Amino acid sequence: MLAPGNHPDAIAAQVERLLAEATLAEKVAMMSGKGFFKAFAEDGRVWAARPYRAGGGLERLGVPALWFTDGPRGVARGQSTCFPCTMARGASFDVGLERRIGEVMGIEARAQGCNLSGAVCVNLLRHPGWGRAQETYGEDPVHQAEMGIALGTGIQAHKVIATVKHFALNSIENSRFYVNVVIDERSLHEVYLPHFREILDAGIKSVMSAYNKVNGEFCGQHHELLTGILRGEWGFDGFVHSDWVKGVHAPYGAAAGLDVENPEPLVWGRHLLAAVEAGQIAPAVIDTACRRILTTLLAVEAAEAPLADYGEDLVSCPAHVALAREAAEKSAVLLENDGALPFDRARLRRLAVLGRLAGIENTGDFGSSRVRARHVVMPLAGLAEALGEGAILTGDESDLPAAAAAAAAADAVVIVVGTTADEEGEYIPGDINLGQEAAGQAARVARSRGGDRTHLGLPAAQLALIRAAAAAAAGKPVVVVIVAGSAIMVEEWRGEVSAILQTFYAGMEGGRALARLLLGEVSPSGRLPFTVARDAGDYPPFDPAVDEVVYDLWHGYAKFSREGKKPRYPFGHGLSYARFSQRALGVRRQGDRLHLQVAVRNDGAMAAGHVVLFMAEAPGVLAPRWPRKLIGFARVELAPGETRVVEVVAPISRLMIRDAGRWLLEPGDYRILAVRNADDPAPLVAGLRL
Repeated sequence: MLAPGNHPDAIAAQVERLLAEATLAEKVAMMSGKGFFKAFAEDGRVWAARPYRAGGGLERLGVPALWFTDGPRGVARGQSTCFPCTMARGASFDVGLERRIGEVMGIEARAQGCNLSGAVCVNLLRHPGWGRAQETYGEDPVHQAEMGIALGTGIQAHKVIATVKHFALNSIENSRFYVNVVIDERSLHEVYLPHFREILDAGIKSVMSAYNKVNGEFCGQHHELLTGILRGEWGFDGFVHSDWVKGVHAPYGAAAGLDVENPEPLVWGRHLLAAVEAGQIAPAVIDTACRRILTTLLAVEAAEAPLADYGEDLVSCPAHVALAREAAEKSAVLLENDGALPFDRARLRRLAVLGRLAGIENTGDFGSSRVRARHVVMPLAGLAEALGEGAILTGDESDLPAAAAAAAAADAVVIVVGTTADEEGEYIPGDINLGQEAAGQAARVARSRGGDRTHLGLPAAQLALIRAAAAAAAGKPVVVVIVAGSAIMVEEWRGEVSAILQTFYAGMEGGRALARLLLGEVSPSGRLPFTVARDAGDYPPFDPAVDEVVYDLWHGYAKFSREGKKPRYPFGHGLSYARFSQRALGVRRQGDRLHLQVAVRNDGAMAAGHVVLFMAEAPGVLAPRWPRKLIGFARVELAPGETRVVEVVAPISRLMIRDAGRWLLEPGDYRILAVRNADDPAPLVAGLRL
């Protein structure tokens, strides 16, 4: 098929010609994926061994297909660049970095035959037990919006369609196929949907529906979500496709607003064709769905690619690997530090690196987002590379006396603890293989993996390791490195160690990044994109096996603040090797935008990144409001002694409330704050009357 040119009128005319010439059966066929199960079997049941046909495609008329790839931490194809997980990148609060990562994902997807990416996951972290927390950015919708826009627009810059997922309210893993989320209008529109809208308004052209139900109906066939809100209220003109298997349950999902069933025509196909022929579904429904698919596809085909060539030599090339390391360095969050960090390299003759997780490949779960990188540098290897093999002493939780002896003999101790794909991630029942086992092995695996966490602390063996090592170290620096997708409770052991650094799942270069962070070659600069509690009971209720759950306005830092609960580490918490001061907060309204600015100075002795959070306190007369609400943020890199003025432009809609189908801007006096974290006791404050 010849590209029609990139003018919208030319594309629209070409779409109408195709619709006029295609048969009903051909149109229905474009509304489903094709060939997944055959390909999956041929590839030894290894997920993403090839691109998956995910809709579109009509060979007789030269219509291209959608070729899908995950994923959130890198392209789930071949041996792509494995970035830190999404939650880690959320901790960077670096929109520019995330845009560059998006471009790399777009390049590597295109270089490997894919034109549809499922990388943009922005479901809110309502509770840290959610197994797929690692695939999203955090607990706040504004933060999700800015990071999701950056990733999605970066991907689409290289003629790859980005899909934002999972629409909507998907924040439990184990019961995702059947749980019914009950929610009121305010909570839905003010908390759980606004970031989806901002991302789509920025030009992202596809949506993946969620498995779960909302107010009694499955998301993949939910007319209010897919047509009333998405198309009617928001004006979205791209296409919606289902999640993989069990994403839609009846042909009427097409009439509700779903355009593509993936990965195969299990529910649609001949059943949808029969429903149209029987008069149960109007032919116009089919034309509308195909029009959305074709318009998006032809626009992508007609666009000029930024690069002249997308060869496979671009996949995991040195520049992309270097970006993965940069992301790992900027994502790490220094939770506590009594002055032990950074290590003084001149005095560090022997370093004990302890814990099973220090030496195993551990970049995240083994579900659909898995990336099989060409190499993975884990903490033990990264520190040995930096200090020399002879400087490293090792031990783990399987032999506490040996680990304690290593700690006693060393000048400092690093203990790597946390989780793996066994404890959290996409839930993989024991009878399927999404790549967790090598190709050619038996389809059935010994046990299920991943899923939601019901325990938010460290396992007993890791606690015992920390205590044994801390006792043996006898006052020497003991640093704990947490590898996990979201919050880990620290109350049982934090008083026994010198410093705590959370690196999340740090990607293929995580070990090298860790060495540079511990040795002071770069300063930690990440901030927590979620709240860490002192007591697990301070979080909302969470039951991974629940049939029905109620979501309201209150989770994360808003819930803690409303209830007067003091977290261990608030949203936005993160220490640095530098010191920063903020002054001269300015706020002005211009039309439907707020212009926020503040001056930031690096008062420390080394270059470092700093994150400014802008929050609002609303009058709260018309309805209960979040006590403080994030409305914008910015990251700035500063040399010692350098001052820069940081400016953020935020839509006024971030201050609005929802009431009976309308958006209202509550009149009155607002306080706009520049803070270091959500609980900052000494914010800069400016008044704003609306």
